[in-house]
Amino acid sequence: MRAAVIQFPGSNCDRDLVVALQDAGADVERVWHKDTELPAGIDFVGVPGGFSFGDYLRCGAIAAQSPICQSVVAHANRGGYVFGVCNGFQILTETGLLPGALLRNAGLKYICKNVDLTVATTDSVFTNGYAKGQSISVPVAHHDGNFTADADTIAALQGEDRVAFTYGDNPNGSDADIAGVLSENRRVLGMMPHPERAVDAGHGGTDGVAFFRSVLDQVVSA
Repeated sequence: MRAAVIQFPGSNCDRDLVVALQDAGADVERVWHKDTELPAGIDFVGVPGGFSFGDYLRCGAIAAQSPICQSVVAHANRGGYVFGVCNGFQILTETGLLPGALLRNAGLKYICKNVDLTVATTDSVFTNGYAKGQSISVPVAHHDGNFTADADTIAALQGEDRVAFTYGDNPNGSDADIAGVLSENRRVLGMMPHPERAVDAGHGGTDGVAFFRSVLDQVVSA
């Protein structure tokens, strides 16, 4: 699998994402936000966490206007796989690839800790390596992770089995405890927790390993 990880001014989880993908067996290239095209033959695009452009205006709003994001949207629209984590999730909502918005945490404080997630669906390349209903522990680190959408959107996400993960103990006030959502074609995932920070036992846990192995196995077999 050939993967690209996008780098913006203020990204700080890009290396984590590169390492997690490489450890799973992917060939990974870093792509700067001012580039206009993704490298040829890319299967998977990772949009990392951090504070792109200092989180000015709205988190992810400026990054979503970067030249490379047009290519990311085109990649997704022709059926390519895209994963946005934390700030990457915010960016994907700003591009329109995913619904909803990420608002200020309900407690108005930055949250940095491990949280329990429930795998809500296994019907995606991202979650196929888990069991439905499985509980996993993954770190969060965000100030604006409160997933918010109107009632019809929440009902559609739940009815179409597009909620990928839910929080066991909702840390930020997200509607319906939602921690991650899938696009209509199930090939784009955005989530606030960081599976790329849960791939090394020395860092406190390995519950993210199955995430990246699933991506690699499923994308290669597809």
